[in-house]
This record gives sequence, structure tokens and C-alpha cells, in this order.
Amino acid sequence: MPDPVFRSKLCADIEAFIIQKRAAGYPYLTSARVLGYLDVMITEAFPESGMLSKEICDAWIGECSKLHQNTLLRRVTPVRQFGEYLAGTGKPAYIIPGGIPRKQIHYDAHIFTETELKAFFASIDQCAKSPYAPYRCYVIPVIFRLLYTCGLRSSEAILLSVDDVDLSSGKILIRKSKGWEARIIYASEDMLDLLRRYSHIISGYLPNREAFFPNQKGNYYHRSTLDIWFHEFWDKLPGASVTKGNKPRVHDVRHSYCVY
Repeated sequence: MPDPVFRSKLCADIEAFIIQKRAAGYPYLTSARVLGYLDVMITEAFPESGMLSKEICDAWIGECSKLHQNTLLRRVTPVRQFGEYLAGTGKPAYIIPGGIPRKQIHYDAHIFTETELKAFFASIDQCAKSPYAPYRCYVIPVIFRLLYTCGLRSSEAILLSVDDVDLSSGKILIRKSKGWEARIIYASEDMLDLLRRYSHIISGYLPNREAFFPNQKGNYYHRSTLDIWFHEFWDKLPGASVTKGNKPRVHDVRHSYCVY
């Protein structure tokens, strides 16, 4: 997934900051995209500004203020870190104070029952073909089973390349995990069989693909796509309306894997 193209007068500093983060071992993918959004705002609203000012930071927080509290936190933190980086290099910069925004909201995990899991997987198995997304009917039933049987995060599954999945041994290399640590997992025999059959089908359409789970253009899906898919199929189930507590999320599939 390529980085954004930075165009503001802060572009060289942003690129240098990202390079430093990755040199320290961080993938810095999502945060790089956040800084891309910031760069667009600066280009459009502060085209002559060559420094990260309080005015820019206030405008950024204001632009993101309607987002969910946890999303707002993910939008502010990289900008705060960027300000700290600039100050550390001796350049004038405003550093967003700690505590802005408030702390992350934590959710109690929803552990899916066996009945709920069977209903959900039966639902995604009915995914119809779409002329706008011709491969999703193959991707959806497989990627959610991979999340559940291997306990993957959405971003880890979405960013798997063909080279990361060894269809002979079942070894799967997770290169871009949370934080900066890669790890290796192994698919079970039945999951590996499903991965082989899936890959054979997709290879018939895209023989030279890089993404293991390609979108209609053969590229990687965005991590938010799995959230959209999850609610597309989960929310229409009869049991979804009577679920108690927090509304189930795709990440709860990982929690359920850990419990079972």
C-alpha cells in the first residue's frame, strides 16, 4: 500500500519523519495516511505555511472533532508526534498537549456463541457476485474464516501478500502486525485446504497478483472494508438485534478465537 504524495511546504519534513519511524522498526502505515490527510488540509487551507503552527493543529482537531473518540485519537497522535519530531530537529513547531483528545474508549469484547458463528458464516457463504467487486464473493467467506481460525487482526489479513502465504505448509508470515513485530502462524489443515482452493480460483483471474485478497483492481483492500463487510452480513441476522452489551465488531472475531 503506497504512501500518500505529500505536497505542502512541510512535505520534506513529513517524509523525513516517516523514514525515521520506519528506521526504528515501525511499519507506520496508518499514521502515514493520517499525515497525508493533514498534508492535504495544509495544502488547501494553509498553502504558504512552512511550519506546524497552533493554528494548523487547531484546524486539524476541529476538522476531526466529529469523528468517534477513538478515531480522533488516532488522527491527533501522529500529528503530536510529528510536532515533537520537528521540535527535536530544532524547527519551530506547535506540539499538541497531552490529554487532547480524551483517553481512548475501551469496549468489552463480544464473544460470539456457536450459534452466532454458524449463522454468520452461513450468511457470508451466500455472498453474491457483483460486477463492481468481482472477487469479493470469493474473498469474504475465506478472509473471515482466516480471522477466526488464526486470530488475525483485520489489517493483518488485508495486507497479506501471495508470498506471505505458503500453500504447501500452511505457514503464514504476518509482516505488518500491531506495533512493529512480525510473526509466523500456521493454518489448520481444513483452513489450508480452503486457502488453496480459494487461491486457485483467484489465480485464474489474476495470475500475477501481489495481494492475497485482491480488490477489483488487484490491489489491497483498505482495512475498513472488513468492518463494512462484517456489518453488511451480521446486522441482518435475526440474532443481531437481540445482542446485549456493546455492538459486536469485526475485531470481536479475534477475541472469540482467543476464547475458543
